[in-house]
Amino acid sequence: MVGGGQLARMTHEAGIPLGIRFRLLSDTPQDSAAQVVQDVRVGDYRDLATLREFARGCDVITFDHEHVPVEHLRALEADGIPVRPGPDALVHAQDKGVMRARLTALGVPCPRHRIVSDPADVRAFAEDEAGATGFPVVLKTVRGGYDGKGVWVVGSEAEAAEPFRAGVPVLAEEKVPFTRELAANVVRSPHGQAVAYPVVESVQVGGVCDTVIAPAPDLDPEAASRAQHLALTVARELDVVGHLAVELFETPDGSVLVNELAMRPHNSGHWTQDGAVTSQFANHLRAVLDLPLGDPRPRAPWTVMANVLGGDFPDMYQGYLHCLARDPGLRVHMYGKDVKPGRKVGHVTTYGTDLAQVRERARHAADYLRGTITE
Repeated sequence: MVGGGQLARMTHEAGIPLGIRFRLLSDTPQDSAAQVVQDVRVGDYRDLATLREFARGCDVITFDHEHVPVEHLRALEADGIPVRPGPDALVHAQDKGVMRARLTALGVPCPRHRIVSDPADVRAFAEDEAGATGFPVVLKTVRGGYDGKGVWVVGSEAEAAEPFRAGVPVLAEEKVPFTRELAANVVRSPHGQAVAYPVVESVQVGGVCDTVIAPAPDLDPEAASRAQHLALTVARELDVVGHLAVELFETPDGSVLVNELAMRPHNSGHWTQDGAVTSQFANHLRAVLDLPLGDPRPRAPWTVMANVLGGDFPDMYQGYLHCLARDPGLRVHMYGKDVKPGRKVGHVTTYGTDLAQVRERARHAADYLRGTITE
């Protein structure tokens, strides 16, 4: 697995019961996954020679991020190393402009969008085109953004200068008046077997995922089925192998628009570790190894995942005594990261039959571990 973050850490954990031997390409020995994986190679994933040396002897290469240059992945494929997902699929998660163009060609519903060249072009997009809704407009760098980074909401031409200073293409999108954010998570294997998890609600705070509720409350069953079918269609048409997260906007009329794609385990699927028969991490491994996929059904009527963000208390482990004693059913997953304000350092999951109670349990634990509450 290329990338040493928490996604690699949890994917490695899922492979232990299957006896899967795991090799990691990590930026540093201190990365989250590098702390727990035995075979760690430290190096730069942007260097082809490093990737080739890392891949030697591996049965398959997969990722915990989308940033490896596609030309390097094609070189690995030419060397006979299976890369899953492959470069032709992964480019749609790397480049938002490529993604929007391909999804639009497939007839997948997306926000109105266009690549723009300068602030004046942003104004033209906002005001002059058919279907224009005016300002505000959402601007995104086509590559490299995550957790709200590389995204701006601008209210005028004058506010639109900042995104262009990076010197990379900028995608303009209409600001969708959505009612909530959803995510449809699916997994697909090389021979085309695919499974779909329940559609979840993803609650964002400051551009960062805060809470995930599975399944999404009050979502019409037919709408949920359509969202799952949409995600499965995208996975098939883009030839995705492994886990695919399709992040969605639900609009006031009950329809959905695709916001983002991620071709790896995803924050909106962390609830599956404890709340599904087979987790996203286990099914991602099964898919990239072309093993039969596991059951994605939930274990309980409701599961809630809450991210634990760093606060002003660096020793979060002191909170275990309170949280674990208060809620014996609580599941805690920490990533081994240094605590920094606002940084994702772990998550908690709770499950049960009463959504309000399940949600309160998760929220209390996440806030207590962060130090936001003290009782």
